[in-house]
Amino acid sequence: MTKTILEVIDLKKHFSQPKGLFSFREQQRSIPAVDGVSFYLKENETVGLVGESGCGKTTIGRTILRLDKPTSGRIIFNRKDITAASADDLRQLRGKMQMIFQDLDAGLNPKMRIGAILREALTVYERPGDAEIAQRIRELLDQVNMKESKLSNFPSELSGGEKRRVGIARVLAVRPQLIVADEPTSALDVSIQAQVVNLMRELQKNLGLTYLFISHDLPVVELVSQKVAVMYLGRIVEMGLADDIAHQPRHPYTRILWSSLEGKLTAGASPRSPESGRRAWGVFDFAQPASGCRFAPRCPLYQDKGRPAVCTDPDSEPSLRDVGKGHVVACHFA
Repeated sequence: MTKTILEVIDLKKHFSQPKGLFSFREQQRSIPAVDGVSFYLKENETVGLVGESGCGKTTIGRTILRLDKPTSGRIIFNRKDITAASADDLRQLRGKMQMIFQDLDAGLNPKMRIGAILREALTVYERPGDAEIAQRIRELLDQVNMKESKLSNFPSELSGGEKRRVGIARVLAVRPQLIVADEPTSALDVSIQAQVVNLMRELQKNLGLTYLFISHDLPVVELVSQKVAVMYLGRIVEMGLADDIAHQPRHPYTRILWSSLEGKLTAGASPRSPESGRRAWGVFDFAQPASGCRFAPRCPLYQDKGRPAVCTDPDSEPSLRDVGKGHVVACHFA
């Protein structure tokens, strides 16, 4: 039986918003970037995490790896609670938990050649000899399909796809079990995106890797993931098998996400013009989620049902409930 490698339980990460120059009497606002998220990953599994910008996807990834300190909740990695792990304990864990960062340029030292970048990664946790380092670098290049001639290049001399491959090779250098991939296909041409996705799938097959795949590119997430979790304003609103989330979504927000790409009407809602859909979508303050159901102010289903009070009642915020086959949804009318 495949073991659970990561379990996240009621994870919260709130940020404090600094007071303005003329707001001496105002209390400091707390922004719930991640507000009670729970999920798990099994070995050799990919869980996709999707949602629009600002919903808390990257914050979840950073908090799981303890790059950001959680406000509350629990993070269990390899059956060990690392929520309050010390700096020394975290250093030992870093080799098993790694992150592919979204920014291609910020992730690589512009003053170091590619060979030096990979050499540095290989010597962070181990002290291999020169011959072993050279052999490992050749293995890493082979794993990410890069030519050895690129070792003398600086990052600025590489294409976007090559930079991404170097970033992946650097992560593989420490032999991780869990990789948090934050928008790994962003800022790349479509053909290069396909190459990166195929590379990550091949590496998972050969090395037994586990991925938390963070993206807003829904077709890519469906392609690479076994399960998908949909986030909205710091919370997971729907989670299930990738095929079910993509083709049989139960939450109105998930339907809108997918239909916005396909150019179709929102599934399950009454036909409406594109203009009325934009009006229902609305604009509001992401730092202060609505009471009750957070999606209600933008939900076409809420409007179609005559704006029922249960959706805005602070005491009846919808929680995730199973609607079959492990598919969970946080909606009163799913």
